[in-house]
Amino acid sequence: MDYSKLDGLIPAVIQDAESSEVLMVGFMNDQALAQTRRTGYATFFSRSRNKLWMKGETSGNKLEVVDILVDCDDDTVLVKVKRLGDGNVCHTGERSCFYRKLT
Repeated sequence: MDYSKLDGLIPAVIQDAESSEVLMVGFMNDQALAQTRRTGYATFFSRSRNKLWMKGETSGNKLEVVDILVDCDDDTVLVKVKRLGDGNVCHTGERSCFYRKLT
């Protein structure tokens, strides 16, 4: 993976493996991607907290990895997931982080 473009991070687009709905976008460093692959659950790097965090570690709404695809430039991943818990991915309680239209 090419982590050089975003100071050691790559965007991770999270998609529901069954419905193809885009659920969220997070960022991963090499450790987050390695932990995601090792555990089978989506793990990200928090830019605001400067640490790794596994989605759902406090809410129970984990994202079980079904597949990971890499883009043609090796600088972004598409992570196809199965939503666990109540299935809501957004910290606001919404199903997806993309629930508002640009006006």
